[in-house]
Amino acid sequence: MADQQRLRLPIGIQTFSEIREGGYYYVDKTPIIERLVQQNKYYFLSRPRRFGKSLLLDTLRCLFEGRQSLFEGLYIHDRWDWQQTHPVIRLSFGDGVLTSREALDIHIHELLNAQAEALGVSLRNTSIAGRFRELIHQTHQHHGQRAVVLIDEYDKPILDNILEPERARELREGLKNLYSVLKDADPHLHLVLITGVSKFSKVSLFSGLNNLRDITLLPEYSTICGYTDDDIDTVFAPELPGLDREAIRQWYNGYRWGGPEVTSVYNPFDALLLLQNREFGPYWFESATPTFLVNLLKERGVFTPELTAWHSRPALLSRFDVDDISTDALLFQTGYLTLKDIHEEVPNRPLYKLGLPNQEVEISLNEALLPALGVSHAVFDDVVIRLPRLLKVADMAGLEAHLKALYAGLPHDWYRNNPIARYEGHYASVFYSHFAALGVQVTVEDSSHHGKVDMAVDFAGHIYLFEFKVVEQLPEGRALEQIKARGYADKYRASGKPIHLIGVEFSSEQRQIVAFEVETL
Repeated sequence: MADQQRLRLPIGIQTFSEIREGGYYYVDKTPIIERLVQQNKYYFLSRPRRFGKSLLLDTLRCLFEGRQSLFEGLYIHDRWDWQQTHPVIRLSFGDGVLTSREALDIHIHELLNAQAEALGVSLRNTSIAGRFRELIHQTHQHHGQRAVVLIDEYDKPILDNILEPERARELREGLKNLYSVLKDADPHLHLVLITGVSKFSKVSLFSGLNNLRDITLLPEYSTICGYTDDDIDTVFAPELPGLDREAIRQWYNGYRWGGPEVTSVYNPFDALLLLQNREFGPYWFESATPTFLVNLLKERGVFTPELTAWHSRPALLSRFDVDDISTDALLFQTGYLTLKDIHEEVPNRPLYKLGLPNQEVEISLNEALLPALGVSHAVFDDVVIRLPRLLKVADMAGLEAHLKALYAGLPHDWYRNNPIARYEGHYASVFYSHFAALGVQVTVEDSSHHGKVDMAVDFAGHIYLFEFKVVEQLPEGRALEQIKARGYADKYRASGKPIHLIGVEFSSEQRQIVAFEVETL
């Protein structure tokens, strides 16, 4: 692959023809697309933003329009009947922000007008539902083939207004008015694919469309969007020299839609910007992390170490609506948690284990949450400078002083005004999140019990093992003993690195560290 020609990086390009004709790299998704178009008729796919959903829909459009030359050299080229074409109706809600039902209705009319003109049909009806129904019927009749309907970012108008529930409900009803047409249009439809970030219940948006197959978590479609390790190593091979391949994997790989057997993927936006800029950064996270996400986690008092091993039922992951946004669904559907494992404690009742997908999200999400935990940006800027220096030289007295100063700096009125502060887990959250936000390698051994975090930090040739306990007024001296009793150090001994056992006890009454005991092996 050393002599493979370097091509252009398709950053932000969602048009299939431009990628194929403009000398850009393209990751061939047509093996999965072939399966999709042959198995069923009505599909729904949820993926986080910037994962290539729009490019997927445009690829399908070009395929059904019979644009054979664009598929030269791709898997599907010799497996497709290019004589059989279908007219394509494509609706996208990706552009602009709509803040009223009136604005939404105008936008839908504009979309329908544009599609009617492109497909050579005229619409006589005046209502949205009537005009969409007419567009589908007339398209079938005019072209002599049933229509393909592709809907992109179907949920964006609702998500843009999710903090204004009344407005969001109005927009939801406006979209439902449009989508409900699909139910009775079956004789005129060849394929329907609806994509978006969130998964609203069928009742709230797709009433009656009971045959809509949700492929979000089906293993055979797990890599329909995103790049695999193999894609990075083969398609983008000319771009890799000079970059740390393992670091690329740790920073950006790890999104998984299915059990541990499915292949994990990279967000294309991250991978492409890394290859262009030649340096690691939180490209996806900084591109549009919703403020409402951080605010909601703050309101609900999320125990941040739990982000590394969050357990959920399947029903919770799909419970997302204007009046009922489960934390599990919000974090999973927006891409801040991903599926790590599926297991059954009870037959036919699977339990999902979720976790942070990669280092980019762990660093960035924890940094974004620090102000919600009472740690200001100014304080964290100081932490970024001070803490790595202390860890590099194993300055235990300095580390103790740093942690005490960190907790002493939490505003007292903040405790009164923030619901998360009422949880003992708040102390553990500050402890874990300010380490994780640095980008040091942090492993949470037991993230399921509020008020405690057993944490390993591997940094600069040292391993630090923390046992964290919340006590009453006085230190109990049990944290360090517990670390030794549980044998936390055993699995690290082979590394040959110095291992520091650190027992930290925190007084909930004094809101301060009252014991900091260290033993180095």
